[in-house]
Order: sequence, then C-alpha cells, then structure tokens
Amino acid sequence: MSINIRNLIYKNFLFTAWVLATFYISHLAAEARQSKKSGDMAIENHTTIPVIMTGAAILATTIYFIYQFWIRNKASTPKLLENPKEKYPVALIEREEISHDTRRFRFGLPTNEHVLGLPIGQHVYMSTTLNGKYISRSYTPVTSDNDLGYVDFVIKVYFANVHPKFPEGGKMSQFLNNMKIGDKINIAGPNGNLIYKELGKFSIKEGYGSPFTQRNYSKIGMIAGGTGITPMYQIIQHVFTDPKDKLQIWLLYANQTENDILLRKELEEMSQKHPDRFKLWYTLDRPSEGWQYRLVF
Repeated sequence: MSINIRNLIYKNFLFTAWVLATFYISHLAAEARQSKKSGDMAIENHTTIPVIMTGAAILATTIYFIYQFWIRNKASTPKLLENPKEKYPVALIEREEISHDTRRFRFGLPTNEHVLGLPIGQHVYMSTTLNGKYISRSYTPVTSDNDLGYVDFVIKVYFANVHPKFPEGGKMSQFLNNMKIGDKINIAGPNGNLIYKELGKFSIKEGYGSPFTQRNYSKIGMIAGGTGITPMYQIIQHVFTDPKDKLQIWLLYANQTENDILLRKELEEMSQKHPDRFKLWYTLDRPSEGWQYRLVF
C-alpha cells in the first residue's frame, strides 16, 4: 500500500470520527432542548448533561488517538538514505526492457515498508568496483517516496562498439545491464542543488557549498536532453499527482531520434490530462518523415 493511500485512509477515519462527534453532540443537545420544552427538563437534566459530556469525551478521545496513530505512522516510515555519506547496498529484483537500449531497473529496499528517502529534485550515486576499478554515476529515480519497498531507475545502456567516439561504451550502464536478479549495487545520497518542496516552492543552491535559498514560482520552463529527462520527470510526476499543486510547466525535450525519447508514454499522458498546465515539445537531431514536431535540435 502506498503512503498516499495510507494517509488518505487515516484522514478519512479522522474526518468520520469528527463528523460522528458533531452529529452526536448536536443530537443530544436537540433532545435536551426538546425535553425542556415539554417540561421534563427537571427530570432529564441530571442525566442528559452527563451523557452529553461522556459521549463527547469518548469521541474526542477516539479522534485524538486516531490522529496520534496517523502522525506516528507517517513519521515512522523507515527510509534507506539516512546518511548521505554512507553507501547502501540494494539488490536488483526486477528488470524491464523498454527499448533496444533502455531498461527499467527495480531495486528492493530493506523492507516492504521502506522508502528511498530522496527529496524531489535530488539524485543518488550508484557505485561499484569493475575490473578492480571504482566507478560511480549519478542517477535520478522515476519512483518517489510514495512507493514502498522499491526504487525504479530508467537508464539508457551505452553499449560498446556502437558510437565511434566511445568504443568502450558506458561502463556503469553496461554493468547494470549485465546484473542478474539478486545482484547488488551501492547507492548513496541525497545529492543535488535543488529540492522541490510543494506548491511551487523550491530550495535552490546558487553554487557548490552554498546554502539552500527558498524560491516560489507559479510557472517554470524545463530543457532536457536524452537521459537528462529523469530529474525533470521526477518533478513533473510529483506536481501532477498532487491535486493542490497548480504549478505550470513547459518542457522542451531533445533527442537524436524518435526512438530515443524516454518516458514518452508517461509524459504524453500527463500532457493530455493537464493540457492547461503542462506544455510538452520535442526536438530531434534526425527526425523521421512525418514527424509532427517541426523544431529540429
């Protein structure tokens, strides 16, 4: 069960208890007024008032304990990234082939109740030792802390002997592609100079080592190329899953070919659901015939 669903259940319990308490007290107060009108108040007042007070106390106590339970549960969700300087091993539990060179990797967290613990807008470093040499690369997950027990990464694999300028290909992406289910890799974080809080509120570092400063925006523009879409997607996904968030987003997404467009289905679904708030435009270096977006990178 996701955290969003769990919190919704707790809030519904709290709201229901409050409604019942209000209804119960109003009902007893109405009975008391009716008894007074009929001349029975002298007999009833010694019983009605204590009953009202007892009922109110019981319901108020119920509301209090439900609220405390919700707060404790919300605060006690364990997270993997407790210390940004520490490396945490995670095991590959699932792999999906999205295209000939793109994979979705799912890594399991310590328990089914764990979240990654990564603020929106931040990234992690994956690291391992390959042929006796330490390698590390930064990646942004496409899942969030609303997902319990796992974290997903969409990663393009740069194979050897494909691009003449990079005959060895990507060391980390090929390592990930060769991992078997159950194999482990280290994750460290959070890292990054930007955090998206909510409702158009950002925390931004102006430079390395500088403190975060707060910024509020109602509209933002994004420019992404290739696998650089994942940090943007993380923010976009968060914005459009929060019904209270009204941030408007323009995204220009550049790729070599149409087949290189990552997360296209997800981006276009959000654009269709929120046409007034999410404007999506693609640009290609080598567009195919009939390509509907006329701008060329």
